[in-house]
Amino acid sequence: MKVGSIIGLELNEKNCQISYFNEAKQEPETVETAVDNYQIPLMIGFYQNRWVCGREAAALDSVNSGCVASGLYQRAIRQEKIKIGGQICDAVLLLAKFVQSVLSRFSPVDYLTFTVPYTDIDINKMLKGVGQFAGVPKERVCVQDYKESFCHYMFYQPKELWQYESALFYCDRNEIRAYVLRKLRTFTGRGNDLFVTVDEVANAQMKELAAIYPVLNVDKAKDADERFKAFIQSVFDKKVVSSVFLTGEGFENNWYPNSLKVLCNGRRAFMGNNLYSKGACYASRRRCRDSEDSPVYLDDTKMMEQICLRMRVNGKEGWYPIVAWGTHWYEADGQWEVLLEDTSDIEIHIESLASGELQAETVSLAGLPERRDYALRLQIETMFLEEKVCKITFKDVGFGEFFPSSGFQTEKIIHLGGSNGQFNSLS
Repeated sequence: MKVGSIIGLELNEKNCQISYFNEAKQEPETVETAVDNYQIPLMIGFYQNRWVCGREAAALDSVNSGCVASGLYQRAIRQEKIKIGGQICDAVLLLAKFVQSVLSRFSPVDYLTFTVPYTDIDINKMLKGVGQFAGVPKERVCVQDYKESFCHYMFYQPKELWQYESALFYCDRNEIRAYVLRKLRTFTGRGNDLFVTVDEVANAQMKELAAIYPVLNVDKAKDADERFKAFIQSVFDKKVVSSVFLTGEGFENNWYPNSLKVLCNGRRAFMGNNLYSKGACYASRRRCRDSEDSPVYLDDTKMMEQICLRMRVNGKEGWYPIVAWGTHWYEADGQWEVLLEDTSDIEIHIESLASGELQAETVSLAGLPERRDYALRLQIETMFLEEKVCKITFKDVGFGEFFPSSGFQTEKIIHLGGSNGQFNSLS
């Protein structure tokens, strides 16, 4: 793939940020809008029969605010109608036009991962549609939250930085939040899979921060520094933390010298505001390379079960997942074609990470025509009817001109246990 075809795109309330994978350097680079500034204003304008985005829209807004719309992401979530340049437009369409514009320099984009503060099925569907509008095939558009982007970023860092736990502190003008990346202990017998999660372990409202940014108030800074130091100590209590990352506009002024000493005591600390878009870019690269040896990220929105069939893939026989744990149920639909050996039924395994239990189900293939080995081509399709109900369809699709389809089709409904709080038992 060429440079720039693998993209991570961050959206938040005010700005957009883009990181692209540089194959020559084998790492993401973030688009600069100015020296050391990666933020693209999340604004779109319509002026003299032309759409303008980002900084150009911000400049237009300073002289003609009636022609510009801002806060596109949140307004798209709320499905607002926006009046702009004498037109009434859907906020989702305006967001799609914005994304199409900022990605135009990378056209065509092969893989795109959006990273946003939080995600659900509606946000997922909306952003997949936005990506498709921008010219990216829907199946190559992914959506993840900031915590998962932090994980993907860390997966590509030196292992000593997350040998134990890794902490992320986010700070804006009013609040500090702390997150910890940790490895999960799961039941044995799961091969070499490594499971990780990110917990929000603490948050604090700090009124002093409003006075610190953008104009530094010395007295308020000292108070904030002491409070932040106590906050850090409470987060690190009884934890072994290998590395610390600081992100957010609140850290831009050096108001926390005493806190920094605590942060750097026996661990490495980093500061920057492009971690999420880089993590999303790494996620895009991982998906296009189909890395099997990467850790699996879990949270309370991900599936704790996987559904496996016994197959031979590339000459290696084993139980292969057709629905993998660590995915969202609304992204787990899939379709495959297999060549069937001489068999009268198919065994399905449902494995639970939380309980360690294995459930076996059998699907009868009675009614399939008898053919010699590998002349039966079966289509297998998974479709989630709702969060914990998966329908698996097995269909004879024939074998080219040699054997037409017999019309055989059978279905199996799998009821999954879901998390139901079981995720918390993975300590």
